[in-house]
Amino acid sequence: MGKQSWKPGNMLYPLPVVLVSAADKNGEKNIFTVAWAGTICSDPPMVSISVRPQRYSYHMIEETGEFVINLTTEELCFATDYCGVRSGRDIDKWKELNLTAIPGDVVKAPMLKESPVNIECKVEEIKKLGTHDMFIARVVAVHADEKYMDEKQKFHFNEASPIVYSHGSYMSIGEQIGTFGFSVRKKK
Repeated sequence: MGKQSWKPGNMLYPLPVVLVSAADKNGEKNIFTVAWAGTICSDPPMVSISVRPQRYSYHMIEETGEFVINLTTEELCFATDYCGVRSGRDIDKWKELNLTAIPGDVVKAPMLKESPVNIECKVEEIKKLGTHDMFIARVVAVHADEKYMDEKQKFHFNEASPIVYSHGSYMSIGEQIGTFGFSVRKKK
C-alpha cells in the first residue's frame, strides 16, 4: 500500500486539549476549550494558544493580556467538550457545569479548581495568522494539585488521567512505554 496525497491541512495529532479561563476588566469570566496550545520556550517559560477573534473570550484576553491554561482529565472530558461547543455569550459555563473558579497568584483570570495543573499566563504578543490569532504568553505561575504529589513532592500527572484531542476525538493517554533518554541509556 502507498500513501495518499492530501491538500495541506492541520494533521498534527494528538494535541493537548485544555480549558482556558479568562476574565475581562469588569470581572466577567469565561472558560473555553483550546486544542491549539503548546509550549514554545523553556527559558523563559512561554506558551501559546490560538483563538478565533470571534470567540467570546478573545476580547477578554486581548483586553487584559491574561489567561490561565487548565489541563484536562478524563473526569473533565464532558466539560472540555461542552466548553468548546457552547458560547459564554449565551451561558455561564462555570455555573452550568458546576465548575469552581478560584483565584490565581498573579493574574486576575480565574483558575479551574478541578484541573490538576493551572498555568497562569501573561500575553507578550498577539500574532494575527488568518482564521486564528496566536497569543504568545509568558508563564508567570504554575499550580499543581497536591493529591498527585508523593511523599517526596514529586508530581505524578499520569495519575490524573490526562486526555488529548485527536482528529475529532478525545482520548485518554495510554501506558508509559519509555522515558526521556531511555534510547541511549546504558544498560545495567
